[in-house]
Amino acid sequence: MKLQDLMVYMMMKLLMGCWCSLALLLMLAFGTAHGGNVTYDRRSLIIDGQYRILFSGSIHYPRSTPEMWPDLIAKAKEGGLDVIQTYVFWNLHEPQKGQYDFSGRRDLVRFIKEVQGQGLHLTLRIGPFIESEWTYGALPFWLHDIPGIIFRSDNEPFKFHMRNFTAKIVNMMKSANLYASQGGPIILSQIENEYSTVERAFHERGLTYIRWAAQMAVELQTGVPWIMCKQDDAPDPVINTCNGLTCGETFKGPNSPNKPSLWTENWTSQYPAFGEETRLRSAEDIAYNVALFIAKNGSYVNYYMYHGGTNFDRTASAFVTTAYYDDAPLDEYGLVRQPKWGHLKELHAAIKSCSEPLLYGTQTIFNLGTQQEAYVFRKNSTVCAAFLENSAYRDATIQFQNVTYQLPRQSFSILPDCKNVAFNTAKVNTQYNIRAMQSQLKFSLTEKWKVHKEAIPSYDDTSLRENKILDHLSTAKDTSDYLWYTYSIHADAPNAQSVLSVFSRGHVLYAFVNEELVGSAHGSHKNTDCNLEIKINLRKGKNGISLLSATVGLPDSGAYLEHRTAGLYKVTVDGRDLTSQSWGYQVGLLGEKLQIYTAIGSSIVHWEYLGNSTNPLTWYQSIQLSWDHIDAPAGNDPVALNLGSMGKGQAWVNGQNIGRYWVSFHTPKGTPSQQWYHIPRSFLKPAGNLIVLLEEETGNPLGITLDTVVYNFTLW
Repeated sequence: MKLQDLMVYMMMKLLMGCWCSLALLLMLAFGTAHGGNVTYDRRSLIIDGQYRILFSGSIHYPRSTPEMWPDLIAKAKEGGLDVIQTYVFWNLHEPQKGQYDFSGRRDLVRFIKEVQGQGLHLTLRIGPFIESEWTYGALPFWLHDIPGIIFRSDNEPFKFHMRNFTAKIVNMMKSANLYASQGGPIILSQIENEYSTVERAFHERGLTYIRWAAQMAVELQTGVPWIMCKQDDAPDPVINTCNGLTCGETFKGPNSPNKPSLWTENWTSQYPAFGEETRLRSAEDIAYNVALFIAKNGSYVNYYMYHGGTNFDRTASAFVTTAYYDDAPLDEYGLVRQPKWGHLKELHAAIKSCSEPLLYGTQTIFNLGTQQEAYVFRKNSTVCAAFLENSAYRDATIQFQNVTYQLPRQSFSILPDCKNVAFNTAKVNTQYNIRAMQSQLKFSLTEKWKVHKEAIPSYDDTSLRENKILDHLSTAKDTSDYLWYTYSIHADAPNAQSVLSVFSRGHVLYAFVNEELVGSAHGSHKNTDCNLEIKINLRKGKNGISLLSATVGLPDSGAYLEHRTAGLYKVTVDGRDLTSQSWGYQVGLLGEKLQIYTAIGSSIVHWEYLGNSTNPLTWYQSIQLSWDHIDAPAGNDPVALNLGSMGKGQAWVNGQNIGRYWVSFHTPKGTPSQQWYHIPRSFLKPAGNLIVLLEEETGNPLGITLDTVVYNFTLW
């Protein structure tokens, strides 16, 4: 960095420090994060009688661990946020009908109290359908088997269970005094989620359902407002809100003159799917669109996600990676990602320093050029703020109040006193940082691994039989990703060559003949179907065809979700249709049933040492030469498992599933969508850790490393 550049940089930081101090004073003047009466009018939410400009960030409690929550929330607060926003995950809390679980990562009350303890507000998005790239949109799969049910429609069975769960969550919040009306941090609640995207599919029952949902929610009497996101016809008094990248441009506005403009999902990047490139979003673009929304009288902006976290276990929806919104201001591991975190922090401070004219002043819009405008908010002759916009894709020089200003392309300059520029959305003053993975332990010796080959079931091994091909989802019921379809076929001659054709609605298919893998196929995020046509050799007499169907998460969106199917729907051999023949089925893998990924379960089966070759559908267990298992890396840096040498499967650490991996499904650029898989420190013991992998393909465990995650700064 040149000396002249360094001096300019230091002067800008000093100026920003002044504006940050002013913003802090104004924040104190306009109230701190504690409970009280929450109302609203057309300008903003009103908390304890004070109008508020609120910045919020989505942090989902089950996508991290309780041990991570305090640090995540503290970093969000330091980044200038006022509110934490989270969904509630129905299928996580009620996996079986009437059986509830709020332990560990599911401890919603503990999470909200942590938010409260750090002086922040909370928006609770109950849903209970949430989408969120979460398997089945967080609807518990047992709903699928309720007779006559139609999800998210004016359907009595669905409404009965939706009302029950919503009421349970509301009553739980009330019992813990967590609503702002009780002195708690919850200032908003959400019912349903982006229903307008499917409403037309239900015709008149869509409109009556959304009216019912709003009335049901309001009647629960939380004492705080309810919202519906992406729902232009949200019934009064429910507030309709915007989701998207550019709500300053696309939001039609509140559907009633007494409702405020709220932005519930400002996407900080885009969630990736296996086989697809991650679509990133710059800090400058996010800041520009936030400034535009505020300039157009918006008063609440939520970053989705502020911390994406990890889709542990099998919770990711169809084809979605285990890492979730890793490019958010806080990355998957909870580390600050620059310049996104710092740039937005400066934006928040600059906007907060304009709070008084924004909230109590009168807006006037001036044209400054062909694609330049000034949004001026004036309370009186001395209290004034201006947002100067250049929407052109080239820099511009403009005159505002007889002063010349330089506006970079696609940017806003924020003037808290209508004179001095406190912040420009396109000028990044925060240093960039780059993430680095540091190898702490290699697993490159064959002696470090034991293997157990998963049994390939035959038709005779199965107890579930049907004279038809069953739907994967209806049969497995989300208890496992896997469903075996088995068939017994007779050949009259030795080495008889036949053509096996398998048609599947996804997501992944492995074909075994007489326990030998003969072929495989898979779909993608955009097209889940996968078909297979291969030549097979049959021995004389009885032959076993075993077809393994694997899902990579359940669908999370769309109308009539209860009618979605997966898995096989047609099989032929030499053109002979076997669809209506007798098939045998096995839900899940034997290793799953025995829980061989746990210390107790692993002792039930026989493990062999790793040889010179790898086989499909194999379990791998890590061992150490000089001690029982693996020590946790020293220090506090996050830990990740580098699975770049593997194919596809799942990974467990001390019995806890850290998620699906699929390294062999490359992006168009020829790289894995995800190579490193987060192991939270709380999953690890100081010593004696057990790592178990289920490898569906033929990955090489000798290339696995245990890494720690750090960031290194660059000059710019």
